[in-house]
Amino acid sequence: MGNLAGKRILLGVTGGIAAYKAVDLVRRLTEAGAEVRVVMTPAATRFVGGATFQAVSGHPVRDSLWDEAAEAAMGHIELARWADAVLVAPASADFMARLTAGMADDLLATLCLATECPLILVPAMNRAMWANPATRANAALLQQRGIRLLGPDNGAQACGEIGPGRMLEPVDILAALDLRAGSGELSGRRVIVTAGPTREPIDPVRYITNRSSGRMGYAVASAAVRSGADVVLVSGPAEIPAPYGMELVRVETAQQMLEAVHSRVGEADIFIAAAAVADYRPAEVADQKIKKKADNLSLDMVRAPDVLASVSALSRPPFLVGFAAETHDLETHARIKLESKNLDLIAANTVGPDKGFDRDDNALVCLWPGGREDLGHGSKATLADRLIALIAERMNAAPAEERQAHAGH
Repeated sequence: MGNLAGKRILLGVTGGIAAYKAVDLVRRLTEAGAEVRVVMTPAATRFVGGATFQAVSGHPVRDSLWDEAAEAAMGHIELARWADAVLVAPASADFMARLTAGMADDLLATLCLATECPLILVPAMNRAMWANPATRANAALLQQRGIRLLGPDNGAQACGEIGPGRMLEPVDILAALDLRAGSGELSGRRVIVTAGPTREPIDPVRYITNRSSGRMGYAVASAAVRSGADVVLVSGPAEIPAPYGMELVRVETAQQMLEAVHSRVGEADIFIAAAAVADYRPAEVADQKIKKKADNLSLDMVRAPDVLASVSALSRPPFLVGFAAETHDLETHARIKLESKNLDLIAANTVGPDKGFDRDDNALVCLWPGGREDLGHGSKATLADRLIALIAERMNAAPAEERQAHAGH
């Protein structure tokens, strides 16, 4: 949609616990300069009251097709024509099914059928509901009809289960709608971000990997887009929906990640190495599945390519940002990595039981030559925004000549 300033957004809210996130979404949309009107399904009013949305949007909320005062002038058609875009967040499995069938049994569904502007759905439901063949078929058909789907995200759900189906965070929805080139701290910058684990094959069915989910790297890439950067995300295997507003390059092994990065890094201003790249890989990969025969099995391991070090070794490296995930002596090990790889900045976090990997939250401490800043604890999306702001600040504080002198090139 481009810049949201002056845009008229009709926000539809359907029934589901994620409806509470829609309140924050309205706030963020209005802060971005959009005018927002809210339409709720009857089920949505069971989770959040209409008065709440009226307070944050500044406009009355509609929730009934049988509002005599509004419908005397065909209010649902008027709303459908008023909007520059219709955004439904959350979009429940039931609503998607009714929309697929062309039903007009409530005000929101009627509006979606009557509008001629872009229609965008943000699915939110239990992971099994999202995986159900009926829902998958409905999602595919809606997309074939030109309806855009944002998400769903992968993670912990209100029911206690974990998997794909949770609603995207409002900050990520806003980024997908408002890709404002030239409006942030990294405006005009080219950024490469690596994310996720790598998989180093042992045989055709087995591999060595680690616990990285890729969430932190994906959050950093999305934050860079929000800051105005042109972003390439090089991702190892990650069960996360493809982010919006960037080029996504999927790889599996450390060697593939190395090649993908080096094919693009020549034009990059910033390289952010958030991926958990394997330190070692099997020396040989078996052509066939290794059969269980002996009680013990030994693997000959060799060093895997060091992607970050290889970029640091370039004659004219970009601004280099590394990550250090440590189980102990966090800042000591992070400072060693910062200096040994000639980095401009490193973001360090503790990993272990209930920390770091495969979670929605994190805690980061950032180090650079002669400096330190604790970004605190928070959601990975929040920390990513703080990190990108710090990167922009450090780039301005360290001109290219000084960075190159520091790198020793």
